[in-house]
Amino acid sequence: MAKMKVAVLFGGASSEHDISLKSATHIIKNIPRDKYDVICIGITRKGRWLYYPGDVSAIESGDWEKDPDCTSAVLSPDPLHKGFLVIDNGKVSAKKVDVVFPVLHGKNGEDGTVQGLLELAKIPYVGCGLLASAACMDKAAAHTILEYHGIRMAKWRQIFQREMKHLEEKCIQIAEELGYPLFIKPANAGSSIGVSRAETKEQLISGVKQAFIHDDKVIIEECIVGRELETAIFGYDAPFASTVGEIAACNTFYDFDAKYILSDSKLTIPAELPEEKIKEIQQIAVKAYMAIGCSGVSRVDFFMKENGEVILNEINTMPGFTQISMYPKLMENLGMSPSYLVDKMIEQAATTERTC
Repeated sequence: MAKMKVAVLFGGASSEHDISLKSATHIIKNIPRDKYDVICIGITRKGRWLYYPGDVSAIESGDWEKDPDCTSAVLSPDPLHKGFLVIDNGKVSAKKVDVVFPVLHGKNGEDGTVQGLLELAKIPYVGCGLLASAACMDKAAAHTILEYHGIRMAKWRQIFQREMKHLEEKCIQIAEELGYPLFIKPANAGSSIGVSRAETKEQLISGVKQAFIHDDKVIIEECIVGRELETAIFGYDAPFASTVGEIAACNTFYDFDAKYILSDSKLTIPAELPEEKIKEIQQIAVKAYMAIGCSGVSRVDFFMKENGEVILNEINTMPGFTQISMYPKLMENLGMSPSYLVDKMIEQAATTERTC
């Protein structure tokens, strides 16, 4: 039986480029080679697509880009090609694939852009579809959709870059409505990139300006004091949730450094919670997953207040897949080893017909 050809996309023109390299390295190493042939396609920070035939070990460090055997690659939107056109010294060759694993975090990859291109090409791919990817990446859209479905989230407001002339006035108004402390987030970014906490008007204004570096829309949320909990969702027609994990962040909040650089953040799996509370969180997570149209995989993040109230924070449609990431660790708790999990993610993507 012929092996299935899997193209792994990694890198990307995103502030989360380096995390994608880490996730992709872990995934590629865990793809069962007795079932799949792997084609590596890297995307540079400037957005250049390259076919990379070299050693997987060079991906995480970023040295893959220096490989002299890298050649330009184009994902053809023409369904006839079913894959990539590789351009080497002016000569074009086609590399057909059966499924694509877009291990891309943040903008220009996790936000529906690449998913749309794959839809045009009619190539199956791992993870959420175009609409869910875009809606979950845009925090304002996610708030709007999930709150409509009765899912409790933090109170929030948004500011657009076109309102910069009235920034101080807007910030004063929002602070009066929500109260300090506040969290400022770019509407479209992940891994806590550009996120800050404000306890004064000056910090709020500064945080909004900083967030505008990453997006032209910023959301400001009330501060929720509580435990940080996460669950992993897997599946298409009948998705299921893992147990609940808890994060004890080494920083004031679970920012980029706490997630990927510092080693002091503590993950507890399963979280020390009553069984009925775990079930409640699992049920809310699956409801949110289905309400926004997710499919394949997602990680759903929550806060739990001291009174036990559960508040959904966000949905990550291509969660981190490094050796220390919560998603694979939660699935491993269910007995799914990284290689088994990756195999099932690819298998489901290749055999499930998307409806949206």
